[in-house]
Amino acid sequence: MKINQLIKSNIFVFIFILVAVPLAGELKFYPFHDTFRVSLGTPIFFFSLLLLRGISPILLGICTALSILSFRVGLDWLTQDPFDLLASVQTSYPSSLYYFMFVLLFYLLKLNQFHSRPWIIGVLGITIEIISSLTELMFRHVADGDYLSLSKLTQIFIIAIFRSFFVLSFFSMMKLYEGKIRERQIQQKNHYLLMLLSNLYVESVQLKKVLKNAENITITSYDLYRDINEYMKQTGLSLEPFSNRVLRIAGEVHDIKKDNQRIFAGLFRLIEDEKFSDYMDIHELVPAIIRTNEQYASSLGKKIDFRYQIDGEHPEYHAYLVLSLINNLVANAVEAIEGKGAIAIYVKLENQFVWFQVEDDGPGVFEKDKSYIFKPGFTLKFDHAGTPSTGIGLSYVQEITEELGGCVDLQNGSENAGAFFTIKLPINSLVERG
Repeated sequence: MKINQLIKSNIFVFIFILVAVPLAGELKFYPFHDTFRVSLGTPIFFFSLLLLRGISPILLGICTALSILSFRVGLDWLTQDPFDLLASVQTSYPSSLYYFMFVLLFYLLKLNQFHSRPWIIGVLGITIEIISSLTELMFRHVADGDYLSLSKLTQIFIIAIFRSFFVLSFFSMMKLYEGKIRERQIQQKNHYLLMLLSNLYVESVQLKKVLKNAENITITSYDLYRDINEYMKQTGLSLEPFSNRVLRIAGEVHDIKKDNQRIFAGLFRLIEDEKFSDYMDIHELVPAIIRTNEQYASSLGKKIDFRYQIDGEHPEYHAYLVLSLINNLVANAVEAIEGKGAIAIYVKLENQFVWFQVEDDGPGVFEKDKSYIFKPGFTLKFDHAGTPSTGIGLSYVQEITEELGGCVDLQNGSENAGAFFTIKLPINSLVERG
């Protein structure tokens, strides 16, 4: 929040308290059948002091005391005929002193430092209210001749307990609510980071493949350079310009490989530095995939109903691997559906194999395209400008699945509508540490 917005917000709350406390003070009863009153003004004031840590409690207390005095004198002026200003002030000022004493003790005892220990706030709140009430009664004795008795002390003590813990219960409920909101925000942030790391994991695997290809090209180019030099020695032909060009190509590819190695090392260091477990429960992973793709579908203006079913007792699986594989399939399904539709995710464990199935009710895949769908670079997706996607998503899924000893299959959905992808993986490939 910007500073000027914060100032405006505090001023608004400040004015609200100055109005609300005197009004709540009129919801009252008289336990001693004299001028000493018990009202809702004190709980609201106490709650405000606990809640508003950006406003000086002393300033708030002084202004509230003056507001209460002005309000009650003004009320007497409207309701009494004839109006006696001095008598009205004598009757009202002890209540104002109550609030001033309350806030002074609140400030001196530093109650706002004990938000994490509510029982201390409760005990100190009772103490503050008792002392403030005794202060009010003392000044009422001076003004009206009221006397303090044991029964009055007992009632003050009981009222202080009820009012303090009434406020504390509401304050604790609010802190609990704030804690839940904070926990939800942390979960959302962790979920975002988890999916981000999953995408980085995909990119790192692709980068590893590029590194391998660069290494092969470097070796091949250098072998060609040596073959050309050997050929020149045997035939006496001058092919030195060509051999130098081949050597330069080998060197440039080698430099590209070194740069990619640094990027690859940085990606893995980033993944490892984040405080997430590499292995997670499938009951956490699948909902994470669904939440991400619900947001993705919403960003595309699509209304998609997601559902999932998990059968069997599953161990913890490698989080980034599962997320990268299944999220690819689900994201493809989101992109394939036009307008509105449904996507279902099924996970089951059977005979030491894990089955991941993703079904959608989109347009499906034509038979003529099924043999190309897993080829690198092949795509059926184009943006509004007609630019095709990279076409590496499904090729990555097939490549990783087969490397892990599994297989991936594509079938048309029920009644030839939509697509039904199935990944079958040996369980050991997902649970082995390291």
